[in-house]
Amino acid sequence: MKDGVNGVALAVFILFFLAVTVMGFLAARWRRADNEHSLDEWGLGGRSFGTWITWFLLGGDLYTAYTFVAVPAAIYAAGAAGFFAVPYTILVYPLIFTFLPRLWSVSHKHGYVTTSDFVRGRWGSKGLSLAVALTGILATMPYIALQLVGIQAVLDVMGVGGDDTNWFVKDLPLLIAFGVLAAYTYSSGLRAPALIAFVKDTLIYIVIAVAIIYIPIKLGGFDDIFAKAGEAFSRTNPATGKPRGALTPAEPGQWTYATLALGSALALFMYPHSITATLSSKSRDVIRRNTTILPLYSLMLGLLALLGFMAIAAGVKVTNGQLAIPQLFEDMFPSWFAGVAFAAIGIGALVPAAIMSIAAANLFTRNIYKDFIRPDATPQQETKVSKLVSLLVKIGALAFVLTMDKTVAINFQLLGGIWILQTFPALVGGLFTRWFHRWALLAGWAVGMVYGTFAAYGVASPTQKHFGGSAKEIPGIGEIGYIGLTAFVLNVAVTVVLTFVLKAVKAPEGVDETRPEDYTADAGDPGVQVELPPATAGTSH
Repeated sequence: MKDGVNGVALAVFILFFLAVTVMGFLAARWRRADNEHSLDEWGLGGRSFGTWITWFLLGGDLYTAYTFVAVPAAIYAAGAAGFFAVPYTILVYPLIFTFLPRLWSVSHKHGYVTTSDFVRGRWGSKGLSLAVALTGILATMPYIALQLVGIQAVLDVMGVGGDDTNWFVKDLPLLIAFGVLAAYTYSSGLRAPALIAFVKDTLIYIVIAVAIIYIPIKLGGFDDIFAKAGEAFSRTNPATGKPRGALTPAEPGQWTYATLALGSALALFMYPHSITATLSSKSRDVIRRNTTILPLYSLMLGLLALLGFMAIAAGVKVTNGQLAIPQLFEDMFPSWFAGVAFAAIGIGALVPAAIMSIAAANLFTRNIYKDFIRPDATPQQETKVSKLVSLLVKIGALAFVLTMDKTVAINFQLLGGIWILQTFPALVGGLFTRWFHRWALLAGWAVGMVYGTFAAYGVASPTQKHFGGSAKEIPGIGEIGYIGLTAFVLNVAVTVVLTFVLKAVKAPEGVDETRPEDYTADAGDPGVQVELPPATAGTSH
């Protein structure tokens, strides 16, 4: 790591940061509606985004700064096992092609803003809706925190703030970044990250394209890179007494690899921010087109993962693996282009953090505040509460980052993935069938949550006693697999068995407010329009 502050890189970083800050505030005037006092406008951008805006927004939402830092960091630390992120992003797109258009249609028809809105309307259960909302908020909070961790990693490598400075000076840049993010999200809502996503994704594609060509040339080609990486992975790790990693997954780890990829694919579009970006589009065809072009990001992710091998070949030595890729850029690129790369990571944190905070705020407002605290809240009051909660969510994430060890944030994010997967039966199951009983779905969710949490609590690592990973022996099989997928299977089994029992005893079903034709409706279909509360009737969407 270079001594002192990299002034050139920092100047370039600040230039891009100022540019997207201006864009964030100007976004409030972009596609401004006649009536801005509704969650449709602030939280979903007026449901007006076309194919390319949605593509950039979803890309900015799903491929975050943490992705940019953590995926190659996993390769750097353990080898090919870290590539699980590539197949899971390939698996996810055929999966969402089957259900996202249906979710968009029914949400457009009934004015649903969150997944919990749909769950309440489909199953007639506020309790199940509350469970889904709380799970979404819990899973999102550490995800936002990790975006701030990504910004902090970049600042550390640039030499901004150091261990020898007081806490306020060290964390001041992060506090400034947080303040700016909070301000333009409050002002512009979802339009801000939608506009900034163009800059973020363009920068990331440029950086990856340059890195995948320029760095191998400097390191002697991919043959040398893989040879050095293979040699490094074959060395024994003193902490475990085993090899550091492998260029290809070893046989004992193949169950872990496969179940982690499958479970992550099932969970990705259960996250509230994924659905928020989806529901902001203007038609179901926009969603269908996006499921066919979003795999371009998977290509980028595969190339990005190779940077982990390059960091090893370049001799990057860091105590925190999250710094490996920023340090690689610092060492290999000219200072001005390192600044561009750092800006890509920094802006890559701002976009998803904004969407995540909006999504969590919408869940609280619609499915906790309106359902249980103030049922007669007007659209204006809903929007005001959602704006305030989005600030509180970001403050919580910032406090999490500043007061706790970074590994704790990572562990909670892994736990969040286990939790959010347990909402799959209620959401995706509800899009295709009404057979499940609402009480059975709630019981299945509870079993999955409890098992997943306690199983993850019992996983130790060389550095910590609890929550040391997300893989454990699968009961009855004996192989090591992803805890989230095991919990999901238990969830579904309990749901199916209890549904048979509850139907046999004729337990009361909830009222379904949807109709079969709602799931294939499009914006242009005759008679199809968002069902708005009386106070917003007549507003253009």
